[in-house]
Amino acid sequence: MPRFDPKELSRDEAWKKAKEVCFDLLAIRARTKDELRQALRRKGFDDEIREQLLGKLDDAGLIDDAAFAEQWVRSRHAYQGLARTALVAELKRKGVDAEVAAQAAGEIDRESEEQRARELVRKRLRSMTTLDEQTATRRLLGTLARKGYPQGLAYTVVRDELRNAGADATPLDDATLD
Repeated sequence: MPRFDPKELSRDEAWKKAKEVCFDLLAIRARTKDELRQALRRKGFDDEIREQLLGKLDDAGLIDDAAFAEQWVRSRHAYQGLARTALVAELKRKGVDAEVAAQAAGEIDRESEEQRARELVRKRLRSMTTLDEQTATRRLLGTLARKGYPQGLAYTVVRDELRNAGADATPLDDATLD
């Protein structure tokens, strides 16, 4: 329950409080318009104040879903190793328009996506030295799948990296790639 009830505040006080809520959230990290809308809704601010304030913040350039999406994609791809499909799904959950999300994720090309998948597999392989190849393969494929990598790319990367790590044969040698 909020420490204040926006319905009990004057319009000016409610406006100031709503602005404070948005600025506090934006001070932590960039937010989408929908994230701010949801926060204001949870705090009990009415539709009129929410939409008017979000419009002003948008006009002032303090919220920009396209810029947020580009920043999110760069960060989550670099630090979490997420693939394009996972990034688009995350952005949609954050209220970013599907087209804007797809355009931002489109900045990651196939080569960059494959390189990041290889880095993830190499890192994970270091801790799998005691596992049999079938278990290691299954776990590596699962890791890439959870991060949104397409099955064909995951199979290719895991097979190649297992070979590079010294495997004579891998469970994926006879797999049909999509």
